[in-house]
Amino acid sequence: MKGYPYAFYIALDGNGINGLEGMAGVCLFLFNPEDNSYAYKIKYFDGAAGGHWVNVNPDRTVGFLGNAAQHLIFYDAHTLEEIERISTLRFEANDTSIRGSTHVVWLNNEEFITAIGDYFYRFNLNDLAGGERLGPHKVKLPHTMKLSASGRYICYGSMDNPKLDRQGEAREVGVWDMETGEATRLELPATCWHLTTHPTKDLFYPVSFRVLPQEYIDYHEWAMAYLKEYAFEIDAESKQVVRHWACSRDTPAHINSDITISDNELIFCNGASQSIIFIDLESFASFRILDEKPDLSELADRPREVGTQVYDVLARGGVFNSSRHIMGALRVSRFIPLDSIYGCQLSQDQSLLFTANRGLNHITIYNYPDNTERLRVKMPDLQNYVPHIGQMADPRLGFHHGYLVSPSGA
Repeated sequence: MKGYPYAFYIALDGNGINGLEGMAGVCLFLFNPEDNSYAYKIKYFDGAAGGHWVNVNPDRTVGFLGNAAQHLIFYDAHTLEEIERISTLRFEANDTSIRGSTHVVWLNNEEFITAIGDYFYRFNLNDLAGGERLGPHKVKLPHTMKLSASGRYICYGSMDNPKLDRQGEAREVGVWDMETGEATRLELPATCWHLTTHPTKDLFYPVSFRVLPQEYIDYHEWAMAYLKEYAFEIDAESKQVVRHWACSRDTPAHINSDITISDNELIFCNGASQSIIFIDLESFASFRILDEKPDLSELADRPREVGTQVYDVLARGGVFNSSRHIMGALRVSRFIPLDSIYGCQLSQDQSLLFTANRGLNHITIYNYPDNTERLRVKMPDLQNYVPHIGQMADPRLGFHHGYLVSPSGA
């Protein structure tokens, strides 16, 4: 059987604009750089929704599908067949349907930590029903969770909470001390859903995810904010912002998803702005952009996708009572009625950048650091995997966060 050294996992949530309300699935994209050969598997899970994030345990045998529908879902990392699931509602009540265990931190091959309700829990794969409550996380809706380089700290972002209406804006990140079992909330000037950690130092890097509540009260169906964006470098031990980067609202750096890091750059993709931003780590000021903005011919070839996107925008907010939001979203998206790159992962040897473009339904591998295109694969239609979707419906699979397994020793 042909070997594929790289395994790129991408969470799938279907063809709608709001992934928190969509389907729940996984795409496994396999790649061999020797001849640019590839293969893929796609699986959607019945009885689950809001597929958001994926990763695998350290020995690469069990995968986790994070979601916004209050399930813990595990699958075979090779076949994508479901292994087990459990409802998190048995452990904690839920104040909003977008609150979910979207991310986990693996401690070893069987144990992991995730957020449920207002608390962190520790689980063992062999006894999911025996989850242990650890303590309060102290933020509104915990999101991306990463273990710091030393393993002492879990660093995590936070989503805005619709339950709190006007007071729901997060503007915070959290740090959980694995030794003391205590959480610290750090207030920031902007909400940060997503972050990554430094490979050798106990530093972490949240990037702002700036949205506005529809009609100034609804953070459930938020609108993209046409505002400046930030990236922060934070010391997990001292709980201090060391440096920060800011860009004007005209920079295509809006609605980020995956964040990764190389020896020289902080890298994050932007689903609204069709771009990947590369911030120089030495200066934490200069940056470069990889642009995947589609041209008019590409849009003309995708009438179902564009139609769904426009319809879903109008379903979230009316033209008259949400005109500010719609006009701002048009500027954020550079007047392109399609979302874009949500998966973005750098190989361990820092030679390949794997990306998944939600709007254009393709996977692209770039050579890094020169960002030349190495391979682009148009992915199949959603209708091939979800029979109840009509043949005339939007065919996008719904790419969201990605996770890359590089070959051992690469």
